[in-house]
Amino acid sequence: MQNKKILISGASVAGPALALWLNRYGFEVTLVERAPGIREGGYAIDFRGPAMQVLEQMDIIDEIKKFETRAGKITIVDKNNQKLASMPDGFTSGELEILRGDLANVFYEATKNNTEYLFDDSIAALQEDSNGVTVSFSSGRTRHFDLVVGADGLHSNVRALTFGSESLFMHHLGIYFAIFSTPNFMNLQHMAGLYYGSLGKRVGFFSAREDTEARASFYFASPQLNYNYRDISQQKEIIREHFKTESWQVPQLLELMDSATDFYFDSVSQIRMDRWFKGRVVLLGDAGYCASPMSGMGTSMAVIGAYILAGELKTANGDHRTAFSSYETQMRPLVTACQKLAEGVEWFVPQTKFKLWMSQQIWKILPHTPWKNMMIEMPTKAANTIRPKSYA
Repeated sequence: MQNKKILISGASVAGPALALWLNRYGFEVTLVERAPGIREGGYAIDFRGPAMQVLEQMDIIDEIKKFETRAGKITIVDKNNQKLASMPDGFTSGELEILRGDLANVFYEATKNNTEYLFDDSIAALQEDSNGVTVSFSSGRTRHFDLVVGADGLHSNVRALTFGSESLFMHHLGIYFAIFSTPNFMNLQHMAGLYYGSLGKRVGFFSAREDTEARASFYFASPQLNYNYRDISQQKEIIREHFKTESWQVPQLLELMDSATDFYFDSVSQIRMDRWFKGRVVLLGDAGYCASPMSGMGTSMAVIGAYILAGELKTANGDHRTAFSSYETQMRPLVTACQKLAEGVEWFVPQTKFKLWMSQQIWKILPHTPWKNMMIEMPTKAANTIRPKSYA
């Protein structure tokens, strides 16, 4: 086996999923993460089709199911909390749903004994030569690896160091969003959720963890903003400024936002690249092909991508040129299909009075039309674009 020493950047979902497979195939894995530990919180994520098959082969499906959740009824309300429309239970769920933070913890527990984790650090520079990649870390240490994998998300540091500025690959879809945990002060039950919308804005409130807590989400339409994506105080101020005049439960949610420890804010964007590898560096998950949260398929792509990348490295006996090329060839149709799912996001956050009215009418009639089944089946159809081969 050649190229056994592999560095992965990013310890959310894609990175640890890849580490699990690489460990199983005999590679030596180091994983570096900027945060001081596994990040908690986040929205519910779901899996369909081939992603379920991959999770089952990882031999951790039973552990994941311990934290399984499932979206309850979603109700669209007006500013007086009066029902406008509703979606049936499980409308937005796949075959398996789990909170992002819970999934990240399951992956971490499954890999921590066989993977070297470097928390509270990041990659500062990469220097490739014929024998590997010399990596300089922000902490000051320098080490040499055979291969480097960027699994570090939408704002990938590895991508910037290897391929160039983020602006070359990011395609803003015209929406920003934030999500954070709150008490379930509205006493929602059975994992139910509420959506309130106004012109160019939408706010959600969903019960979580058997209704013992909740998640609040804020969406607003905007051209691309200039802000520091690591400055949480600045990001909270952006949300506060955009929603300060809104009614419904928004004032109380803005107050609760100040004390939220798992606040997350970002643009709804896609990463579109002609190639996901260069030399000994390869991108995985959102770092190379983010489809945006609107696709509902980001985590599935990360898990499937990790399975294929590790499997191809095993099959090629560590030959990165062969493995990286085959990984990209297999993943490209799935990525294309999933990115198409995010088209038409303006109907989720309408920016004209007519589109706002029209979207409300669509929500009202949707549960009673064949469109409902079509919307449920679209992500599953995209997921089934790929049939990963067996690497057993």
